[in-house]
Amino acid sequence: MKKDLLPAVIIEPSGPHRSTIIWLHGLGADGHDFEPVATELRLPESLGVRFVLPHAPRCAVTINGGYLMPAWYDIATPDLSLAPDEAGICASRGAVMQLVEREIAAGIAPERIILAGFSQGSVIALETAVWHQDRVGGAICLSGYVASPQSLPSAIRAFPLFLAHGTQDTVVPYALGLAARRTLEAKGYAVDWHSYPMPHSVSWEEITDIRKWLLQRLSAA
Repeated sequence: MKKDLLPAVIIEPSGPHRSTIIWLHGLGADGHDFEPVATELRLPESLGVRFVLPHAPRCAVTINGGYLMPAWYDIATPDLSLAPDEAGICASRGAVMQLVEREIAAGIAPERIILAGFSQGSVIALETAVWHQDRVGGAICLSGYVASPQSLPSAIRAFPLFLAHGTQDTVVPYALGLAARRTLEAKGYAVDWHSYPMPHSVSWEEITDIRKWLLQRLSAA
C-alpha cells in the first residue's frame, strides 16, 4: 500500500511550471523554515520553478533525550560519523522520492528537479540524489555530511552537487563537510564546493552562490 505524500509548503511559479526544487529543512524545524529562500533566490520567472518544502515526520531523537520532534532520522550520538540511522535515512529517502515522482508525473523532466537541504535535510537530499541519479538533476547540500561513506554509490555521470559549509560550524563540524567533499569527488561526482566564515547557518553570500549554480543547472536543462 502506497504511503501518503509528506505534507509540504508548496510555492507555485507565477507562470508555467517547468522546474522543481524540493528543499528539506533541518532537525526540529519544518517546511516553513526555508520558505523565504524562494524569494531570496530571485530566480527568473522563465525557469518556472515550483518550490516544494516538505515537513519531516515527528520522531524520537535519542541525542535530545528521546524528545519527539520533526526529524528525517534519529541521531544516537554527538559524533555524527558513528552509528547512522540507516533505516530512518532509507525511509526518508523513499518519502522524498515520492515527491520527486509526483513532479515527474506532472511532466517535469528529471534534469529539472533539484533536491536541496540543510543539515539533516542535506543528508537526505544527498542520499536521495546519489541513489536516484537518473530521476533528479542534482542536489544542494548545506552544512551536511555523508552518513554512510562506505556504501555511497559512485557517480554514473558527472552528477552535479553544490556543497557548502560554515568554517565555524560546531553542530555539524566543518571537518565532516570537507570529508563529504573528498568522498564524493573520489566517487566521481562533480562537486561545486563552497565554505563561508559562519556557524551552523545560511548566509547571503551562500544564497548568491546557490542562485548562480541553479541558473547554470536549470538554464541548461
